[in-house]
Amino acid sequence: MHYAPAPLHIPDGFLNLVVSLIFWALTIIAVGIAISKTNKALGEKQVPLMGIMAAFIFAAQMLNFPVAGGTSGHFLGGALAAIVLGPWAGILVMTAVVAVQGLLFQDGGLLVMGANIFNMGILTAMIGFGLYRIVSGSANKTLKLAVAGAAAWLSTIAADRKSTRLNSS
Repeated sequence: MHYAPAPLHIPDGFLNLVVSLIFWALTIIAVGIAISKTNKALGEKQVPLMGIMAAFIFAAQMLNFPVAGGTSGHFLGGALAAIVLGPWAGILVMTAVVAVQGLLFQDGGLLVMGANIFNMGILTAMIGFGLYRIVSGSANKTLKLAVAGAAAWLSTIAADRKSTRLNSS
């Protein structure tokens, strides 16, 4: 059996309507909470940083690289956004990035956009921030950098595995 990694963006038709609607509901709830928490936590000076972070992540995610089986992959910025901005602002940044990719570049489908935002925005931000938070009190900068890299890698792998399971259902 030949295994080819699934693309991270889930296309329309891969998930049934019920699963798509469940992910839309989960995503709407998580983004609503993120909006509420971000409004309380960030000041006016930090909001432009979210826009700059979104632009950087959007540009970085547009760079595709070949992976096994003739498919391509790209960077995910959820861990970076969550570590720099906090998990809630990171979710909002990634929601904007994934939505623009889906609407303008047709990466994934509209029906499954809730699953794509959950997969590449919410999941990666929470895993990345959670792992980084474990060592955030440490004075060791090398440890922090290593854990940030590991958090980014693990959140990308988690998003890929989740996408693979969803695509096979």
